[in-house]
Amino acid sequence: MQIQIITDSACDLPKKIVNELDIKVLPLFVRVDGEEYEDGYTIETEYVYKRMREGFVPTTAQVSLEKFRECFTDCAEQKKVCIYIGFSSGLSGTYNASTLVEQEVKEKYKEFDLTTIDTKCASMGFGLVVYKAARMAKKGASKDEIIECVKRFSNKMEHIFTVDTFDTLVKGGRVTKTKGFIGNLLKIKPILNVEDGKLVPIEKARGNSKAFKKMIEIIGDRGEDLENQVFGISHGDDIEKALTMKKMLEETFGTKEFVISQIGSVIGSHSGPGCLALFFLNEKQSEY
Repeated sequence: MQIQIITDSACDLPKKIVNELDIKVLPLFVRVDGEEYEDGYTIETEYVYKRMREGFVPTTAQVSLEKFRECFTDCAEQKKVCIYIGFSSGLSGTYNASTLVEQEVKEKYKEFDLTTIDTKCASMGFGLVVYKAARMAKKGASKDEIIECVKRFSNKMEHIFTVDTFDTLVKGGRVTKTKGFIGNLLKIKPILNVEDGKLVPIEKARGNSKAFKKMIEIIGDRGEDLENQVFGISHGDDIEKALTMKKMLEETFGTKEFVISQIGSVIGSHSGPGCLALFFLNEKQSEY
């Protein structure tokens, strides 16, 4: 029996991959103009970015207990073997909600074979982990093989990203208004990473060109076997930035395989329009 891979919409995987690999994706929620929407399902991400450019600040919420309950119960009744691969518990309560419902459903369905995993990753960072797991499942890998790979990839996944302005970082309380004002004034681009599931500033550069060059340097220092990796690029409604970076990666490291996607409504509500995020491993890929 093929393993059912379940995840949540913060993975930011393209719908084509989700559909081809039969991945179940549970939505987080975004609130815009007083209405709550399901990320990736009931609102266009471009509209969220449009409202942000107009100065609106969306709010977000984790996957609901009811969504987990519906999904897990359905899988239990169909006697599926499942792995839920979740958004970092350091950035959302989604993973913790999954474990609560896991216990509840397993009390009713004693034989339900479900494993939940906190990737400590975000956006395409854990999207690539999900992608790897789903491809392994499609090829007939065992549950134990997939779990081992998911945990290893989660620990080895690098997240390097830059935001267009300091505005979202100020609104999120990650930098002071004064630092944000000065940063915007000087056109400084902060470069951040996700470490132990949380956002951490690591570098800064003045202007996009210098920021991109600095990101390439960081990737060269941290990456391993970049030529043969599946490299993730996600963007905040700015495909030109993503394509520019793709070309730089091809020319610098010879990278051949990419997954490029727009950052979804929930992650985008915190990273803002114009964000560029890069995801790669600091180890060689396995045979799957």
